[in-house]
Amino acid sequence: MENAVKYPYRYETHLHTSQGSACGKCTGEEMAEAYKEAGYTGIFVTDHFFYGNTAVDRSLPWEEWVESYCKGFEQAKKTGDRIGLQVFFGWEASYNGIDFLVYGLDKQWLKSHPEIRDCTVEEQYKMVKRDGGMVIHAHPFREADYIPEIKLYPEWVDGVEVVNSSHRNPDFNTKAYEYAEKYDLPQTGGSDIHSTNLTYGGMAFAKPLKNIQDFQTAVINREGIVLPGEKLSNVK
Repeated sequence: MENAVKYPYRYETHLHTSQGSACGKCTGEEMAEAYKEAGYTGIFVTDHFFYGNTAVDRSLPWEEWVESYCKGFEQAKKTGDRIGLQVFFGWEASYNGIDFLVYGLDKQWLKSHPEIRDCTVEEQYKMVKRDGGMVIHAHPFREADYIPEIKLYPEWVDGVEVVNSSHRNPDFNTKAYEYAEKYDLPQTGGSDIHSTNLTYGGMAFAKPLKNIQDFQTAVINREGIVLPGEKLSNVK
């Protein structure tokens, strides 16, 4: 239990809601309540973005699409404010099955930057970084029917998700860790959770995060730990 004592503030960094993700099983409210009950300090809602498995009609005008897309986060945030759970916004951008978690920007930024839909991986990184955000390569070695090939972009990310606690094959996480180590990239962990059947992944920190920029700084400075994806009582 040493790490549980030293890093008591736990955060889920990779979470989907049914309002924003077509594969999501539970609402933002339900997800927030589940993580509060599980003892987490906060969550990051990272629903599937425009070319991912989004739940929002892509034929909507851009600003309307963004409004609908953010409903899961906004419901989770409202619930979190009520029950004492920090809730932060992000999204999971998809490039033909290759996924990136984007943190540090908000709904208004999305409304003002419709070009983010169709930019390349390199352009995405430059846009996000220019305006103070962060890009993390999610589950880079996952193998699945929807992923035609594995592609790596060490020069266009700020870090690597080295533990995705939804993985059934531990080799995916091992390869991600080795990749991050090879390129000396900061490491994150997340559950990629789609329902209230939690897998207890994410990250933990010695002190609570003040805001999402605090999270970015902590990741870059390698101040937190990656949770192994076990019951919190079993974290060593």
